Amino acid sequence: MNRIIRHSEAAMAEPAEIEIEAAIEAAELHPESTPEPSVPEEPSAPVIDPMHLRIVEALLFAAKDPIDEGTLAKALPPQTAVKALLEELQSQYQARGVNLVKVAGKWQFRTANDLAFLLRKQAVEERKLSRAAIETLAIIAYHQPVTRAEIEDIRGVMVSKGTIDALMEAGWIRIRGRRRTPGRPVTYGSTEQFLSHFGLEAIGDLPGMDELKAAGFLDAVPPSSFSVPNPSDDLAPDEDPYEGEETQDFTAAPEELPAVE
Repeated sequence: MNRIIRHSEAAMAEPAEIEIEAAIEAAELHPESTPEPSVPEEPSAPVIDPMHLRIVEALLFAAKDPIDEGTLAKALPPQTAVKALLEELQSQYQARGVNLVKVAGKWQFRTANDLAFLLRKQAVEERKLSRAAIETLAIIAYHQPVTRAEIEDIRGVMVSKGTIDALMEAGWIRIRGRRRTPGRPVTYGSTEQFLSHFGLEAIGDLPGMDELKAAGFLDAVPPSSFSVPNPSDDLAPDEDPYEGEETQDFTAAPEELPAVE
């Protein structure tokens, strides 16, 4: 009866309305034929061009120093997915004698860790850091940004000009800013060369408390007030960027340094 009434109403309707009614009726009689809503497809992974992969491989292989993604992108066509190429290359070299690693935000081929002993070369070490320099380097790395007065407060002794000069000459520390305090003392921090030498991608990758305990540098149960600082490459709220030559006049008498080996 409902169908008869519906058809009689459709006879008096406009042609467009008749078509709509017919479509509704067909959907009611055959619900299985109603199309299901489409599901948006997930974006596909970037297509790896073999030639682009070879270019990146060649550039990294020939480079003396680590290369950043921006430099690699300049040798490739615009809009090339450099990150995808590096990840693919890193995957291909994962089980080989050399690995592609990211150091200080840049990329470089390095000997696989388990084969490093084969390439060790016995050589006379021309210079060895003093204990004071090692302690100062550790304080700067973990507490940066840090001033000379803060270094002395942590160590409990004065820091000599020779200690700071030795670390700056090695390229491991730099003057990074000035504190907004009376006297405007300079602040020290680590360098990209420091990260590269110790195999760190960022300063935040320094060993934490658990790693230091495992290596024997901390007691199994350190004091409750002890905590490992969280260093940062960003300027501190009370720090301004440094402008000027990376030198500083030390008026304090230099401390005794062990002979350089």
